[in-house]
Amino acid sequence: MPKLLAFDTSTEMLSIAVRNGDRLVEHDGAGGAQSSATLIPLIQGLLAEAGLRLRDLDAIAFGRGPGSFTGLRTACAVAQGLAYGAGLRLLPIDTLHAVAEEARHRFGATQVMALLDARMDQVYAAGYDLALPLETSEAELLAPEAVALPAGWALAGNAFAAYGPRLPVAAPRLEVLPTAGALLRLAPALLAAGRSVAPAEAWPLYVRDKVAQTTDERAALKAAESAA
Repeated sequence: MPKLLAFDTSTEMLSIAVRNGDRLVEHDGAGGAQSSATLIPLIQGLLAEAGLRLRDLDAIAFGRGPGSFTGLRTACAVAQGLAYGAGLRLLPIDTLHAVAEEARHRFGATQVMALLDARMDQVYAAGYDLALPLETSEAELLAPEAVALPAGWALAGNAFAAYGPRLPVAAPRLEVLPTAGALLRLAPALLAAGRSVAPAEAWPLYVRDKVAQTTDERAALKAAESAA
């Protein structure tokens, strides 16, 4: 079992985990704007608790996105800085893949459409058949009603409170977030398959290239909602 550090700051939750053989230590707590200030001290504390130094690790896994722009930049920058200093490889893992894995781990779902709230009346979406752990899907940015769900698949993520009535209804809905624990479970197979990269080759996955609507776009959306 490789010695691994993993963390995700793509959502409102900050999630960190360290594995040293059979020993697993984890932290899940408030994220958001706090992540940039608390991430490194928490990592140092968990490494010490697991009996590891940074240079003892085989790799660092991080949630590369999609998700909060600030959160993705924080995770990538910290992963790169730690890896450069310790001479480590990085495993950038899609946050939607981590959502699907968390749904498998907690609820036993093996065919999952992972969704994260992208704000601006949209969701990030990707489907995963977890019987094929190395198969990944390209994340899409969609209107909730545009999500197409194969028969027998489950929905998983954090988009139900905001968009529930507009998502496919004939499917289980599993409330989960991407976690560092999910990243750790995905990491060994990805590492063995040669998916790790040098720090300079690790980048966030944004999917969306704009983060705010213009005044005209907001006005048009408001008019459409009023008409509806």
